[in-house]
Amino acid sequence: MNLTSYDPYRMVPRNSDINRLLDSLMPRFEREETAAGYDWAPAVDIKEEENSYIIHADVPGVKPEDIDVSLEDGILTICGERQFNNEETRDNYRRVERVRGTFYRRFTMPDIADQDKVTARCNDGVLKVVIEKQERALPKKIAVNS
Repeated sequence: MNLTSYDPYRMVPRNSDINRLLDSLMPRFEREETAAGYDWAPAVDIKEEENSYIIHADVPGVKPEDIDVSLEDGILTICGERQFNNEETRDNYRRVERVRGTFYRRFTMPDIADQDKVTARCNDGVLKVVIEKQERALPKKIAVNS
């Protein structure tokens, strides 16, 4: 059985203006956007809760010691490396579908993210980063003297 990706726009000529428009509006499934010089970028969910921000990153096959998480100047950086040592090679046939190599993601955090209260845990191929929020200072009423 052969698997073929479905492309509903394959009937549109490749050099047409409509094709360029569709490419700009819809990402193509075969493209993978990664930062320059890196092999892949993990899928990420970001959730805001009342007292924290929670980031889940899919990093299957990555050991926790191969992941680096840092928060500096309001920029959260997640990077690391996934390695596979077992490849199957038979009769000049090689098939590797799982991406391996280095990954890198950066996120700008709001001003209320507390750089001193960040935790990271990797479990079942999902990296969970929790960034606590700082308490916002309430506006202070300043008396105007005459």
